[in-house]
Amino acid sequence: MIAAEKSQQNSKPWLSVRRIRAHAILLALCLWSVCAVDYATPGIFDRAGNIKFQDFIQFPISARLIAEGRISSLYDPQALNQQIRAMVGNTNAYLEFYQAPQVVLPFMALSRLSFLTQAIIWVTFSLLIYFACVYELWKTCGAFKSYPKLVALCAVAYPPLFHFFVRGQLSVLILLCFTCACLAFRARHDWLAGIALGCLAFKPQFLIAIPFVLLAAQAWKAVSGLIISAVAQLAFSVVFFGQAVMRTYVSVLLHHASQPELSLLPDQMHSLRSFWALLIPSASIVWLLYFLSCVATIALAAAIWKSSSPLSVRFSALALAAVLVNPHLFVYDLLALVPVFMLAADWALSDDRQSYLSTFGPLLYLAFVLPLFGPLSRWTHIQLSVIVFVALLWIFYRHRISGSALFENQG
Repeated sequence: MIAAEKSQQNSKPWLSVRRIRAHAILLALCLWSVCAVDYATPGIFDRAGNIKFQDFIQFPISARLIAEGRISSLYDPQALNQQIRAMVGNTNAYLEFYQAPQVVLPFMALSRLSFLTQAIIWVTFSLLIYFACVYELWKTCGAFKSYPKLVALCAVAYPPLFHFFVRGQLSVLILLCFTCACLAFRARHDWLAGIALGCLAFKPQFLIAIPFVLLAAQAWKAVSGLIISAVAQLAFSVVFFGQAVMRTYVSVLLHHASQPELSLLPDQMHSLRSFWALLIPSASIVWLLYFLSCVATIALAAAIWKSSSPLSVRFSALALAAVLVNPHLFVYDLLALVPVFMLAADWALSDDRQSYLSTFGPLLYLAFVLPLFGPLSRWTHIQLSVIVFVALLWIFYRHRISGSALFENQG
C-alpha cells in the first residue's frame, strides 16, 4: 500500500501516504469493531450464536482423541462433531478435520484448559508471531524504514488477519514459513530457505507450485532442503501416527480436493481454481483451465526466479505462484502474501527507473483490500483478487524481461 508514495513528487496521486493511513485506520476500525461487538457476549457463543474461534475447536478435540488413544478417530466426522456437542452443547456447527495430524500435537499441552482459554492462548501467540514476521520483514525493507507506524497500521488492517483471528486458524504458521524462507534467501542460506519452505508440508496445497518453480529455475540447494524437510515431517508422522492414519489423511485430503468448489464457499477462496469454478459451470472445463493456468503461473514464476531480478521480486513471484496454484486457499491463508506486500512495495519505492509504478501501486493496494470484498463474487462470478494477483505476477515478469539487467542479484 505504500508503493504509490513515490509518484507524489511529480503529481497528486490518489494513493498518497496520508490517504493510505486514513484508509488503513478506517479499515482497522471497521473490522475490529465488528469483532469486538460480536465477541463481547459472555460464554462460548458470539452474538450471532456461532462458536467463538469456531475453526480452532477441531484442534483441542483432536488432541484429546490422541491422548485417549483414539488416533484412528482423527478423521471420523461423526466422532469430531459428537465431541463438539459434548464440549459446547447444542450447536448447528459441523466440521470435518482435513489437517495434517502432526499439527495437533502442540495442542496436547493445553488439553487440561477450557476451549476458550486454549483458543485465546493460541490467537494471542499467533498475533505475536504475525507481528514478529512483519517486524523482521520491515527491517529488510530500506525504502520505508521511516514508516514504522504506517506499516504496523497496515498490518492491523489487513483483512485476512481479521478472518484468521475470528476463526482461530493456523495460517500464521504459513506466514512464518514464508518469512523464514525469505530471510534465509536474503542471507544466502538457500538450503535453510528450502527447509523452511518444506515445513509447509503440513499444508501440502502450498507445496504444489513451489517445488516446480525451484526445479525449473535450477535452485538445487533450495530444492534439496525442501525435500529433506518435507520428507522428515512425513516420516515422523508415519512413525508416530501409523500408516493407517496417514492413508486415511491422504484419502480425506484427495476427497476434499475433488469436491465441487461451489460447495466450499468459493467466494472466500482466492486462487485460480476457485476463479474458474465461479466463472464456468462445467467441472471438466474448470479443471482444464485450472491446469493450464497453473502451468503458465509456474512458468512465469520460474522465469522470474531464474532471472537477475532482486530477491524482493523473485520471492514475491514465488509466493504469488504458491497462492494462485493452491486449489483450496481460503481468505485467512492470504497471510502468506504479507511478505509480498512488504517486499514489492520496497522494490517499487527503491527503483527510480521503475516504469510500472503508476499501475503497480494501485494493484498492490487492490491486492490488499479486495479479499474483504470476496463475497461479491457470489453475484459477479468473478473473483477480482485473483485477477490482481496475476497482474502483479505479470508485472514482475515484465520487469524480468525488460529491466532485470539493471539490478544486481540480491539472492
